[in-house]
Amino acid sequence: MQTNLLIDFGEIFSNLWQSMGFMQGSWQNYVMLLISFLLMYLAIVKKYEPMLLLPIAFGMFLINIPGAEKILWGTAPEGYTGSMNDLPYDQVENRGLLWYLYFGVDKVIYPPLIFLGIGAMTDFGPLIANPKSMLIGAGAQLGIFIALFGGILLGFTGAEAAAIAIIGGADGPTAIYVSKMLAEHLVPTIAIAAYSYMALIPAIQKPVMRLLTTPKERAIRMKPLRQVSKLEKIIFPVAVTLVVGLLLPDAIPLLGMLMLGNLFRESGVVERLSSQAQNGLINTITIFLGVAVGCKAKGEMFLSGQTLGILAMGIVAFYLGTVGGLLVAKVMCKLSKGKINPLIGSAGVSAVPMAARISEDVGRETDPSNHLLMHAMGPNVAGVIGSAIAAGILLACF
Repeated sequence: MQTNLLIDFGEIFSNLWQSMGFMQGSWQNYVMLLISFLLMYLAIVKKYEPMLLLPIAFGMFLINIPGAEKILWGTAPEGYTGSMNDLPYDQVENRGLLWYLYFGVDKVIYPPLIFLGIGAMTDFGPLIANPKSMLIGAGAQLGIFIALFGGILLGFTGAEAAAIAIIGGADGPTAIYVSKMLAEHLVPTIAIAAYSYMALIPAIQKPVMRLLTTPKERAIRMKPLRQVSKLEKIIFPVAVTLVVGLLLPDAIPLLGMLMLGNLFRESGVVERLSSQAQNGLINTITIFLGVAVGCKAKGEMFLSGQTLGILAMGIVAFYLGTVGGLLVAKVMCKLSKGKINPLIGSAGVSAVPMAARISEDVGRETDPSNHLLMHAMGPNVAGVIGSAIAAGILLACF
């Protein structure tokens, strides 16, 4: 009896020892843990879009704790010898919390719901008051289409290159939506790249803005925008959805939800729905989406040549999108004889309202009393529409 007890205790302690995380980890896990700490630092200390970056960083942190994956995500079927990262989503067994959170990414549920919330929070008044802002929003999609051809030249398929290129729109939900439709195996990398670059937008955009504009241009004061009527604001989302839907039905899931949220806001008859969409709903989905995206950043998947190539292409596309918007705004500045501040061009990417705030910040560096925020919101919301239209074009083509 005593011998059996000793054998049982020996087996128990052996199982406990083998189950400990540090017995199962690889060097990639520890590198990713360090990266997650860096991202948490940027979110908490530097305040780089913490609502996006902190959930992503913590999801990355959780999944890279050695031994945690099978508890948080799930296990492979018996006999499967490949990497968990290559295992089809629906074949995971003993599913954990993060598997269920990622369901909304895999089935493309989260992106349209995020757009619903964005629409409820967005005032399209600055765009309606200054329709020329659409040109800047269109120019800021330059990075998407240059990156598309660059990806094809680098050996990616057309669909893969299109999925990677959409990172240049600085729109996380759109990036997830397009990559899920065109290159499902690249969804984790593209989603992480898109949201990471959105969170780091101050560090990415400000140097480019200072480089491409002169102090004189940055000091330009723009005239106040005209007052937009309630009728215009109600007609706008319906008209845009109809026109874009007739031309590009592939863009409707995102653009339709964006405009529905905006109609909730502007109609004035569904205050509770509008409030829920722009508060409880979008906050909840942001948490789920951030953690779900971060949890796919496993060390062995993330620290690969292909992933690093996608990250490089993504940031190039992001920079080129910023450059495209700035160049269009500079041309408009010249044509208007100095009435348009080129800084609002950088807001043509889809990161709302982050990019518009960056235009305001850089403008106030030159003249603290010069306020560009409302002028920049026109190109910024045009960028949201532009990225959804660009997504529809890519989906229709590939």
